Amino acid sequence: MTVAATTISAAVAGGLDEAVVRTLIRHVGGVPGIVYGKNGKPFLRDRIAGYNNAARHAPWVVLVDLDTEGNCAPPVRTTWLSHPAPQMCFRIAVRTVEAWLMADNEQLAAFIGVARSRVPTNPEGLEFPKQAMVNLARRSRRRDVRLDMVPHHGSGRTEGPAYASRMIEYATVRWRPEVAAAHADSLRRAINGLRRLSAGSA
Repeated sequence: MTVAATTISAAVAGGLDEAVVRTLIRHVGGVPGIVYGKNGKPFLRDRIAGYNNAARHAPWVVLVDLDTEGNCAPPVRTTWLSHPAPQMCFRIAVRTVEAWLMADNEQLAAFIGVARSRVPTNPEGLEFPKQAMVNLARRSRRRDVRLDMVPHHGSGRTEGPAYASRMIEYATVRWRPEVAAAHADSLRRAINGLRRLSAGSA
């Protein structure tokens, strides 16, 4: 008898986080359900209690970036959600999901078009992983990558016009969570939490 895969609902801050969560849910053998939020971190903070209440009845994952909110994830996690429901997997990316994506340095180097040696080997130790990702793109051998991911001179932006779509493509098609988890502890913890949900043992 075939056991149906577990559907896991999610809430995230933005589109790249959604792509990462969907990839991770599939990686552990689950089925991505509806992904809520996608309207910034404060929006998630205001609704975390509601998501947690929903997780009393069905599997849920909520993913946020640590950003500059603290030096480590556990105290921030407690501040956001002191009593997670049995089927809630609330995880914080240190310091942003870009660090998780960077942790698969072989695939990222090939995707962006830089030498693998240029990709940081301890991405969770970076203060601003997103800026580091943009700076990698500046060194790309590929003009299209530079145009998409690096902000145009005088634009006042921190990333290029198609930065998000490039990163979403990478997270969906090229990124290997099992490889990245060996170099990103908060990612490893997120995968373990999702595995418990997928197995029905949360």
